[in-house]
Amino acid sequence: MSFLEGALIALLLTLPFAVYRLVWGPTLPDRVVGLDLITTVSVALAALYALVSGQTAFLDVATALALFAFLATLGLARYIEYRGHKED
Repeated sequence: MSFLEGALIALLLTLPFAVYRLVWGPTLPDRVVGLDLITTVSVALAALYALVSGQTAFLDVATALALFAFLATLGLARYIEYRGHKED
């Protein structure tokens, strides 16, 4: 097993913990962190798989997913901020 394959396995092992945080997070910011972690791990998995397999199309997938994750984080942060002002 190469180092890259070991990194793929390590990233796959982190996903259940991120899903746990997303589903059973006690607060909304905890769930946003879980979603961020899932998308970050997914980007890393796609990039590492592109390196292992030599298929550069997965780098395009990783780039698009990273952009989507960034926009989702911005949107959720604005929602949390708006909700906080609404409760005051």
